[in-house]
Amino acid sequence: MSRVSKPYEIVERALELSTTDGLVVIADEQSSANLRWAGNALTTNGVTRGRTLTVIATVDGAQGTASGVVSRSAVTTDDLEPLVRAAEAAARGAGPAEDAQPLVSGVPSSPDFTDAPAETGSEVFADFAPALGDAFARARAGGRELYGFANHELTSTYLGTSTGLRLRHDQPNGTLELNAKSPDRTRSTWAGRATRDFKDVDPAAMDAELAQRLRWAERRIELPAGRYETLLPPAAVADLLIYQLWSSTARDAAEGRTVFSTPGGGTRLGETLSSLPLTLRSDPHAPGLESAPFVIAHSSGDGGSVFDNGLPLAPTDWVREGKLERLTTTRHTAGLTGLPVAPGIDNLLLDGGGERSLEEMVAATSGRALLLTCLWYIREVDPATLLLTGLTRDGVYLVEDGEVVGEVNNFRFNESPVDLLSRASEAGRTEKTLPREWGDWFTRAAMPALRIPDFNMSSVSPGV
Repeated sequence: MSRVSKPYEIVERALELSTTDGLVVIADEQSSANLRWAGNALTTNGVTRGRTLTVIATVDGAQGTASGVVSRSAVTTDDLEPLVRAAEAAARGAGPAEDAQPLVSGVPSSPDFTDAPAETGSEVFADFAPALGDAFARARAGGRELYGFANHELTSTYLGTSTGLRLRHDQPNGTLELNAKSPDRTRSTWAGRATRDFKDVDPAAMDAELAQRLRWAERRIELPAGRYETLLPPAAVADLLIYQLWSSTARDAAEGRTVFSTPGGGTRLGETLSSLPLTLRSDPHAPGLESAPFVIAHSSGDGGSVFDNGLPLAPTDWVREGKLERLTTTRHTAGLTGLPVAPGIDNLLLDGGGERSLEEMVAATSGRALLLTCLWYIREVDPATLLLTGLTRDGVYLVEDGEVVGEVNNFRFNESPVDLLSRASEAGRTEKTLPREWGDWFTRAAMPALRIPDFNMSSVSPGV
């Protein structure tokens, strides 16, 4: 029977087996715990453990360096040599890699590289679960039903290379999604939270927020499509700006394919995108939103390169006080475009707004405006303008002279996040949020609510 080695031993043994010019080994040890509930009662819970090993072999040749990548799960010591040989064969059978660079070297080793992986388990819900039970009781007494799930993952990543890197990062990732519905299912609303440890989430407060929104929905108002002053909550702002970040690769901009391109070639770096002093930034050390402080790339693509594995990450302003400051680059695309190296980082923050909460922004509204809950089914329509389309979901509310007066129908929207930044008339207080649409891939975000004077609700939607 195969002996399952410690993660760092797996990495070291894989490196020892290498017969090619370079090797990168990434061992991801993941554990997770979850709760699910429906109709004010827990339905399932579970705990899982898993391992994935990614081996990246590089082969130097007269025409350049080729790479081969192979990933497998549940790897034991007996699986190592076949896995390394498969990666090496893939590299030898590939042509030169366009993004080839010397493997990263000279980065100090992580002092905990040889430590056991961090793990999560059902104990992460020790305080949360009883509080959720209390929320069920209040919801039942208040005539509403709660549905949703809580998930916590902890991934320990061990990265070793033939150039001597020995790096390790532990990434906790928790999400909570809570839906409240009326018993006849005609009214529904949503709230979500991102957390590192479930110690900073309050089910009672979330239930109270949802209860208020269900009360707003007792009055139904039908509105036509059109442009409306609209208050975008932090979750919706995050979904839009995450897509903007994903679309901000320097190479595509320099080659004239994106909203960040200029006619005739070049990029819009230095241009003013917003009259508000907003700063869109990423920082691997942002409190409460900490992410890997070095590149972890399991494959190469527009936004990353396997050759950059282990490259240190630094705080980066993508937009600084309203001006476009950086576009994402690998070392390869930085060389192509002449721009600074600026790899993607696994969090996103928008700062520079005021101190008003979303509730205070609602109260300060004069005339008529729409208040959204969240967006979903977001898709790109036109990369040249970054025009996106999508739907509102789980509650659109009408605000009149500072008060919410009822729920309106859902809409399909057509908007560009870049254009929205230019038209935003107010930004509120930045707070941690959970993106609704991209929460399966991107959870570490902090955003303010935005007031848009003329948000384009292009058609009425029957969605809920």
